[in-house]
Amino acid sequence: MPDATDWSLELFPLMTLLDLTLPSPAENLALDEALLDAAEAGERGEVLRFWESPTPFVVVGYANKIAAEVNVAACEAKGIPILRRCTGGGTVVQGPGCLNYALILRINETGPTRSISSANQFIMERNLAAIASLNPQPPTLDLSIRGHTDLALGDLKFSGNAQRRRKQFLLFHGTFLHSFDLSLINQLLHMPSAQPDYRDNRAHDAFVTNLKLSPVSIRGVIAKTWDAVANSLAPPLQSTALLVREKYSQAEWNRKF
Repeated sequence: MPDATDWSLELFPLMTLLDLTLPSPAENLALDEALLDAAEAGERGEVLRFWESPTPFVVVGYANKIAAEVNVAACEAKGIPILRRCTGGGTVVQGPGCLNYALILRINETGPTRSISSANQFIMERNLAAIASLNPQPPTLDLSIRGHTDLALGDLKFSGNAQRRRKQFLLFHGTFLHSFDLSLINQLLHMPSAQPDYRDNRAHDAFVTNLKLSPVSIRGVIAKTWDAVANSLAPPLQSTALLVREKYSQAEWNRKF
C-alpha cells in the first residue's frame, strides 16, 4: 500500500503557494507547524508560505533558555511577547520588515532532503541563487551561505533558518530582513549563547543587515525558485487554532526552558 508521501504526491503534485499572515505571532508560528502536520497526514503536499508580523515579538529556538538569550525585562516593559517555535536554531526578533517563509518538503530517502545536512545544503543553495538573481549586494560584498543555515552579505547576516523533520515531510523556515528596525535586537536580546564562527563576537547590530529589497521582489524570486503556485486549498486554520490554544499560548511551552 502506498505511504502518505505517495498519496500526497498523486493528490497534490504541485507546491502550494500560501501568502498568509495571521493576526498574532502565536497563530503564525502555529500555522507553520499545522502545515507540517497536514502534509504528514496526507491532507496536502508541499507548501511555500510567506508571512510578516505587523508587530514585534521574540521567538526562541526549541531548546533555547529564555533567561540566557532574552532581555525579559526589556520585553515586558515594551509589551513584546516571547514565544517558542518548534524548530531549533537561535533566538531572533521579528516584526515589520522581517519577511518569513516556510517550506514543507517531502523527505526522499535518496534525494536532497534525505538528511538534515543535505536538506540544509539543498534549500540554502536554492534560496541563495534566488536572492542573488536580485543583485542586492554592492560589488565589494559577497553573497554567501555562512554558518550552518545563514545567508549573508559579506559577513553581515540577513537570513536565519531552522528545520524540523517528521517521517514523511520536513518543515524548513526562516527569515529575510529587508527593512527591519535592527536596533530592537540589541534592546531585546542578550548576546547569544552559541555563535557561528564568522560572527566573531560582534554585537547584534554589527552582525545583521537588511537586504534593502522589496518584500514583493523577494517573494517573487523565492516562489519562482520553488515552482510554487497558488490554489484554492484552504489552510488548516482549525488545527492552527488548536495548536495556539494547547501550545503556543501556554507558558508550559513558551517558558519551558
